[in-house]
Order: sequence, then C-alpha cells, then structure tokens
Amino acid sequence: MECNKDEALRAKEIALKKLAENDISGAKKLAVKAQNLYPGLEGISQMLTILDVYTSAERKVLGEMDWYGILGVSPLADDETIKKHYKKLALLLHPDKNKSLGADVAFQFVSQAFSFLSDKIKRSDYNQRLNIRTSHQKFSTHDRVSAPHPGSKPISEEGVEQGRCFICSRPEKWWFGSACSKWPL
Repeated sequence: MECNKDEALRAKEIALKKLAENDISGAKKLAVKAQNLYPGLEGISQMLTILDVYTSAERKVLGEMDWYGILGVSPLADDETIKKHYKKLALLLHPDKNKSLGADVAFQFVSQAFSFLSDKIKRSDYNQRLNIRTSHQKFSTHDRVSAPHPGSKPISEEGVEQGRCFICSRPEKWWFGSACSKWPL
C-alpha cells in the first residue's frame, strides 16, 4: 500500500503544478487518479472540490456562468438546498480553513454564486433565460408551458407544446419542469 501512497503523492504534486498552470482538466484527472490510488491522502478531497468549482465556473450556459453548477445543485433546487450547499462549500473552501492552491478563488466563485442565486429577482431572470421554471414560483394553468421558441404551437389543451430544446436543438414536448437529458449538471 505504501507504493500506492507514493504514486498518489506524485500524482497530487503534478496535479498541483497543472492547477498552477491553469490546466484545470489535467489537474482534475490527476487528482482523481491520486484519490483512486490512495483515498486517505491528505487534502485530496479538498483539492477535488476546488477543481469541481473551477470546472463549473469555466462552463458557460448560454454565455453566462453556470451558477447552479458552481454550488453543485439542480436548477430546480429550492432556497434551502442552495443555502445548505453554499454553507458546506464555504466551510470547506474558506481561506482561513483551507490554504490549498486555488481555494480562495474557488471560495469567491461559491460566494458569488450564492449571492446571485439568493437574489430572487436575479435568479428568476436567470431561470427565464435558461427557460427553467422552479417549483416555488406560482403559475396559472396557462403559464405552465416552458416553450423555448415563441412561435411554437400548442398540441393539446393540457399545456404541452412542441418546440426545440435550447441545449441540443432537437424537437421535443415541453412540460412544466421538464429538462433536456443533455443538461450539464
């Protein structure tokens, strides 16, 4: 098991170098390898959390930051879930508790995401741009349809419309709360 620990340490060192060079995907691959080789390696779970936040911050959804991805929540998550994930990440990434390379920037991303998503107006506007309806919003029977294109025509009276997915562009029916299978979560 000691040889695995040595290999894991080496992989972690290389991952840190890749992170310093801003090669996030390379750093994440090596950090995952280090964790697989020796799961008890000190600081590897924190490093993976930092890299997850960086990966989500790099990912753009319709030209904007993936605020939900940074916090690791679903776009349909309620306020309590968002707050719970924020607190968990904030404790793990706070610069006073985590001196790892990149922890301070990851903490700033998490703080920005929480600040953005906890503002009901900004979150509602963001969800509308992403074409997401959340369960805590109130809708009339006719507002339940979330069609990506204004020119789409109703198929039935149940509030189902035919449209094109804004993520993968394939035709599909949209119901209240539906999401594409290719949604980046």
